[in-house]
Amino acid sequence: MNLLLKELKNIISESCVTIILNTHRTSPDNQKDPLRLKNLIKEAEERLFSDESKKDAKLLVQRLHELASKIDHKYNLESLILFVNEDIAEYTRLPVSVENRVVIDHTFATRDLVRAMHLESNYYVLVLSQQKVRLIEAFNDKVVSEAGAPFPLNNTQLYSTNKAELSNASRQTNLVAEFFKRVDKELNNVRKENPLPVLICTEQGNYHEYLKIAAQKQSIFSTYLNKNRLDEKAHAIVTEAWKIVQEFTIERNNSRKAELQKAVSQNKFLSDANEIWQAITMGRIQTIFIEQGKFQPARWENDRIIYVSDEQRNNKEVVDDIYDELIEANMNFGGDVVFLPKGELSKFNGFGAITRY
Repeated sequence: MNLLLKELKNIISESCVTIILNTHRTSPDNQKDPLRLKNLIKEAEERLFSDESKKDAKLLVQRLHELASKIDHKYNLESLILFVNEDIAEYTRLPVSVENRVVIDHTFATRDLVRAMHLESNYYVLVLSQQKVRLIEAFNDKVVSEAGAPFPLNNTQLYSTNKAELSNASRQTNLVAEFFKRVDKELNNVRKENPLPVLICTEQGNYHEYLKIAAQKQSIFSTYLNKNRLDEKAHAIVTEAWKIVQEFTIERNNSRKAELQKAVSQNKFLSDANEIWQAITMGRIQTIFIEQGKFQPARWENDRIIYVSDEQRNNKEVVDDIYDELIEANMNFGGDVVFLPKGELSKFNGFGAITRY
C-alpha cells in the first residue's frame, strides 16, 4: 500500500480516473460486486465522452474494461479502487469501507489509501527464535503475505549443539547475536521497499537480545508477542499480534486528539479551507484533521477554493474532493493527516489543521 501511494501521489496528467467502491469478502455477496463495478465504469465512460476527445475517452474506457476483467472478485475485501490514465492501470483492495464514487481529475484520488494506512495498521510480525525466523506482513488482524527468500532464515552456522560450547554462556550469546544481526540486516532490506513497524514474536530473552543489535530500534514495537510460535499458522500468529497492535493504535489516535486540543488552546489551529491552503503552500501545516466520510467538491478561482454543490461535482472544472487535494499537497510538504470519527470536529465543520508555528 505504501509503495502504491508513492507511485500514484505525484502523477499529474490530463485525465486520471479513480473508481472507488465497496465490495464484499464472502459469497454470495461478492457476486454483486462485478455489477457495481460495471455501473461505476459506465458512469466514468459517460463523463469521459462528455469532457474528453473521443479518441482519448475511448482509450481510457478500454483500459478501464481491461483492468476490470483482471479482477477476481473472490478475493475482495471491504473495498476496491481502480486507478487508470493513459500510462497506468492498477487496482488495489482495501480493508476499509468507502463511499462509492468516480473521480476524474488531473491527479488520482488517493485519500482512501491514506485513510486506510492511518486508520488501520499495516505492520510486520518477526517470528523469532535462535534457530529459525519468519517474517509476516499484516494489515490489522489479516495476513497480507509471508515473506519468501531469504525468509524463513535458518541458523545453520551460528548455533552450537556442542555441549562444551553450550555450557559457555558468553560463546552462546555471541553466536545468537551474530545470527540476530543477520536477521536484522535482511529485515531492513525488506523494509527499504516497504518501511513498516515491526512487532517481534518470540520468548522474552530473545526479544531483549534482539533489541541490543537492532539497527532501527525506533521502528520496533516497545512490547512483543510472547511465546515460540514458529510452527503456528500465519493467520493464528497475526490474530494474536493484532490484539497488541490494536491497543497501540488506539493509544496513538488518542494522542493525536490531544495534539488537536492543545493546538486549539494555543491558537495554532485553522479551519478555513483557503487559510489552510495558503498555509500549506508556505509549508506551515503540520497535520490536517478530517472526519471520516467528509467530502467536498470545489473549483479553483484565482488560487482560491470555491465550494460547489454535489450536483456540480461532475463538471469538468470542478475538483471532486478538495480535501483530497489538500491532504496530498500537505503530504508533499512533509505534513500528515489524522482521520477522526464523524462528529469529533463538528465545531469546525469536520475539517481543520494544526500549524507548525
